[in-house]
Amino acid sequence: MAKSATSKKKQKTILSTQSMAFLKNYINTPSPVGFESGGQKLWMEYIRPYVDTFITDPYGTAVGVINPTAPFKVVIEAHADEISWFVNYINEQGLIYLKRNGGVDHQVAPAKRVWIHGKKGPVKAVFGWPAIHTRLSTPDQKETNPRVDNLCLDCGARTKKEAEALGIHIGAVVTYEEGFDELAYDHLIGRAFDNRVGGFMIAEVARMLKENNKKLPYGLYVVNAVQEEIGLRGAEMIARRIKPDIAIITDVTHDTNTPMISKIIEGDIICGKGPSLAYAPAIHNKLLQLVEKVADQKNIPVQFRTLSRSTGTDTDSFAYANDGCPSVLISIPLRYMHTTVEMLHKKDIEDTIRLMYETLLVINSKTNLSYFQ
Repeated sequence: MAKSATSKKKQKTILSTQSMAFLKNYINTPSPVGFESGGQKLWMEYIRPYVDTFITDPYGTAVGVINPTAPFKVVIEAHADEISWFVNYINEQGLIYLKRNGGVDHQVAPAKRVWIHGKKGPVKAVFGWPAIHTRLSTPDQKETNPRVDNLCLDCGARTKKEAEALGIHIGAVVTYEEGFDELAYDHLIGRAFDNRVGGFMIAEVARMLKENNKKLPYGLYVVNAVQEEIGLRGAEMIARRIKPDIAIITDVTHDTNTPMISKIIEGDIICGKGPSLAYAPAIHNKLLQLVEKVADQKNIPVQFRTLSRSTGTDTDSFAYANDGCPSVLISIPLRYMHTTVEMLHKKDIEDTIRLMYETLLVINSKTNLSYFQ
């Protein structure tokens, strides 16, 4: 088993000033489900010096490829999309009602600032919410809770025609305004760390391979997939196209050391204690053992959790694609998932990058993952 406690030997930081500038810009760039191209273009431009070529697909998944002619293929993968909203209805007073685009949490919406991505460019708006004085007119009145059908956006328009004149239309996508920031003790917060932190980490792996002059004995496909948040759709499409022999997926997982989360159900995971490795039917046991061995040998702290019928990540799409692909999930602990203040720890980012990087260096076309040999 890999060590779960942080190694006493201090690791040299692997994140450069340039890397952190990219991370901030990437987190702050809207990339909603089905509309990921803005973030994808930024991501591709960043990793361009570190890969040999690119693959893109009709729905926007982007893949940087190293050694594209090699017959043995290894994937490292994250997903690019963030949860968001759709404009669904504009009333005669210019107020805008919404539908979810992915698993966005309506309870965190009141009083949030947003961007409506309309036909004439982004429009500022707010989730209006009545003052408590008007919601509770008598002492015994029951508090009104936010619901999708009682939340609306106010963009300043006072008629439907005024809203439409701004370029707002049915189907326009809406993202929250909040972006990247730093807190004490190396904690970072931002909208959509789920899972643009994954896209950042796989890009950093590609950078390290290039800058350290590592020559891989296989083709490496650095995959930033779309539409994970609505059913792992991008991974499903690109897995069929690449037909990889091995897939290493990275995503976020719940830090379970905050209030209202049961460790009995969700396990014991905490930010700052290393990436989380999962046991699940889709996780290939021998590949997981290989990753655990690398973590142990390289003194990379890891944590463990169990998942049930599915991982709920793109791991499932790769594992069960084509004739089956040995797959493993390396997750980074995250607090407050699917809110505008998703929080993670800088050291976990570095350790997750190191674990993927070191694992790639021990894989080759003769790596035996068969259960029957």
